[in-house]
Amino acid sequence: MMKKLLLFTLLISLFSFGAVKAQQAKTQAQTIPIPKVSLDFGKSDNPEEVSTALQLLVLLTILSLAPSIMIMMTSYLRLIIVLSFLRQAMGTMTMPPNQLLAGIALFLTIFIMSPTIKQVNDNALQPYIDKEISLDSAYTAGMRPVRAFMLKNVRNEDLELFITFANINRPSNPDDLPTHILIPAFVISELRAGFVIGFFLFLPFLMIDMIVASILMSMGMMMLPPILISLPFKILLFVLVDGWNLVIGSLMRSFS
Repeated sequence: MMKKLLLFTLLISLFSFGAVKAQQAKTQAQTIPIPKVSLDFGKSDNPEEVSTALQLLVLLTILSLAPSIMIMMTSYLRLIIVLSFLRQAMGTMTMPPNQLLAGIALFLTIFIMSPTIKQVNDNALQPYIDKEISLDSAYTAGMRPVRAFMLKNVRNEDLELFITFANINRPSNPDDLPTHILIPAFVISELRAGFVIGFFLFLPFLMIDMIVASILMSMGMMMLPPILISLPFKILLFVLVDGWNLVIGSLMRSFS
């Protein structure tokens, strides 16, 4: 009896093992191959391969710094500051949310910077891809329109500040101004411009808050938060004057 039981158990085990193997083989036959990407380092006798590898590393480095470059060297900084001030002035707290404000500022930046991006693509990127110019020449040609945009929107007082701290002679023309001085001066100028625009955005909404607070105090409703009553009026005012059109239009004209 024991032998028959062991034989039956063995047969069941073999049958189960065979079914599992058949199922695995069927699954492997139906599996779609997934491409594999690998980066290998080794010896090379061809200088062009070494140059290509170095260019790839430079490209990856630039891509990792792309968010900082976009924020600090374009119109994004002023846009996101003004939009944040606008939300605080209206008192809508998290509406629009941060992701939406960042998206609006991003697409407005692309629109405002499109002439500069086109010049970088035509004068630097495409010639370098076609191997018509070297990497150094592409960098110089690509930075020229970006520097022109920053020079157009930077204040002389901010340039003077960083030139003084850098302890260098005053450049005779804008082309002699080092980029590492132009960038922080441009950032400070954009911060100032954003705060100035934000101040003027606060004024009409502040007036509504003061009027509502005065009315509530005259009615003896001192325990009722004025911002709770003024919020619908501020939203109504913003909609009636077509606020988004005015704000976005003013921001875009500030870069022209």
